Amino acid sequence: MTKVDIFSGFLGAGKTTLIKKLIAEAYSGEKLVLIENEFGEIGIDGGFLQDAGIEITEMNSGCICCSLVGDFGEALKKVLAQYSPDRIIIEPSGVGKLSDVIAAVENIHSDDIVLNSFTTVVDANKCKMYIKNFGEFFNNQVEHASAIVLSHTKNISDEKLAACVKLLREHNAKAELITTDWDNLSGEQIVLAIENKNTLEEALKKLQEEEDVCPVCGHHHDHDHEHEHHHDHDHDHDHEHEHHHDHEHEHHHDHDHEHGHHHHHHADEVFTSWGVETTKKFTAEDITAALNELANEEKFGIILRAKGIVEGTDGAWIHFDYVPGEPDVRTGTAGTIGRLCVIGSKISESAIAELFGA
Repeated sequence: MTKVDIFSGFLGAGKTTLIKKLIAEAYSGEKLVLIENEFGEIGIDGGFLQDAGIEITEMNSGCICCSLVGDFGEALKKVLAQYSPDRIIIEPSGVGKLSDVIAAVENIHSDDIVLNSFTTVVDANKCKMYIKNFGEFFNNQVEHASAIVLSHTKNISDEKLAACVKLLREHNAKAELITTDWDNLSGEQIVLAIENKNTLEEALKKLQEEEDVCPVCGHHHDHDHEHEHHHDHDHDHDHEHEHHHDHEHEHHHDHDHEHGHHHHHHADEVFTSWGVETTKKFTAEDITAALNELANEEKFGIILRAKGIVEGTDGAWIHFDYVPGEPDVRTGTAGTIGRLCVIGSKISESAIAELFGA
């Protein structure tokens, strides 16, 4: 089975740089084929690709909108027949519509390929301008992406980055979003994110599995049934390959836990998990103070656990893990975007959001 990964983005967004990083750091040992659609764009350096053992199939289609699908389909069939690669990386023209490329891959109707990811690279500094001036093409790339990777975020202001994220979320609330400067991330981290294996939803799920705790007695318990997940979003997708993540950037999960024990509380406790992504920067003192505040049950509800990773004001990334009375705050590796996760009973989501400024 050949994985197909599509990397779209406007000219100068950094598609080529990102692909080179992933080839060097994440795709080693795989038989790769890169398909480029030049359309006046400078392609990836041939010498680099030859050194990495990458095959190149270059296409120069005329009108991107009317001839790409046909040319592209034939090129893809040829690549599959000649190379039987583990992975095909597609770098369409910067002005191409991502939906056209996705359709071209789907129209192959082959059991030998699977649409693995379709990533759009966005220059964080030009987000607003592109939406205003090139909405038809730029919005298409954003709206059809399963992951959005922001480039040129190294020296961007917090306000401009937050504004860019807000604009992108208005056009795509589902895609996995990477806002961290690429120099602080490994290729493996980026791949996990764009393949939707490192998401906010997954982080919440993992935390729920870790913290299967009774809010009254504070002990871990085994339950007679698995957690029922009631999401406030559906899992429909525009394409038949369907990514089962369809996560909003804010999650609210309700869980009914059945306790078969002799405690005096009701057998069905309702637990809520709240999670949000954030580009806000914090200090370790900010996080520690916020976690200590969570002990206020009257204001926040019964908080069982809080966990997250956020960027520090000094550039270091802050990891935290909280159980009542025990805030654990430390520095660690960078995340693809900041995340805050809280689990509790009768929690006030608005108060928690205000506490973290999220």
